[in-house]
Amino acid sequence: MSALPGIALASWRSAGQDLRFNGHSIRYWTAGQGEPLLLIHGFPTASWDWHYLWTPLTARYRVIACDMLGFGDSAKPRGHAYSLLEQADLQQALLAHLGVDKPVHVLAHDYGDSVAQELLARHQDGRIALSSCVFLNGGLFPETHHPVLVQKLLLSPIGPLIGRLFSRKKLAASFAQVFGPHTQPSASELDDFWSLIAANNGPAVMHRLIRYMPERRVNRDRWVAAMQATAVPMRIIDGAVDPISGAHMVERYRELIAKPDTVLLEGIGHYPQTEAPAEVLEHYLQFRERLET
Repeated sequence: MSALPGIALASWRSAGQDLRFNGHSIRYWTAGQGEPLLLIHGFPTASWDWHYLWTPLTARYRVIACDMLGFGDSAKPRGHAYSLLEQADLQQALLAHLGVDKPVHVLAHDYGDSVAQELLARHQDGRIALSSCVFLNGGLFPETHHPVLVQKLLLSPIGPLIGRLFSRKKLAASFAQVFGPHTQPSASELDDFWSLIAANNGPAVMHRLIRYMPERRVNRDRWVAAMQATAVPMRIIDGAVDPISGAHMVERYRELIAKPDTVLLEGIGHYPQTEAPAEVLEHYLQFRERLET
């Protein structure tokens, strides 16, 4: 498949709308018609991560995404106790705000995978209805998650300092480690990723956002049990050479999940939706078409 054109960050930002959630301003995007598809981004970036996939997906579905609390162009309150469970509440609040009252398809990445796991557990409890769930690279299982150094430092006692010192240069160094060797982000892409992280003094809350790593461990058994019990169709589309959650994570998924539906993208790293968006789109649409037959 050919490369997808994507959406310039300035155009993306101008298309956003605002929602109040727990007293905070949340930036969200929605377009298209059809079955609702919720896109959930990762750490430390934002919903613009999906910009290559946005237009082709909105041609088929009603696509919905927000910058979660503490991310992108949404509020980043200082001193806030950020939680994956609250981010799941936010996704449900966004769906309610948009009047979505039918089952929802989910496509998630990284930190967003954990939010999707929580939504899947809530589906099992009858608190939300999901139609399908597709995960891109993320720490579905704490035992296979290999955080990079800056993540470990953010979680340490010097986390607040590490966050304040975080810069575009440090972002570039981190991304160089986790992107595929032949799919590294361009200088302009790094500028845009950094713009979203830096907005609203984002580095000052990074050490608080990173608490998702221990929160994953707390919820691990409940989330994995939901994935093992659910009838919701699931697929993993995973960049194989990602050192954080690449082929080794998919191997664990295959051990734990019955009849696992997994796709490994060779040579692709942690951000398949920006490194190989055409391949991700192809495998996602193939998954959806199979559900409809």
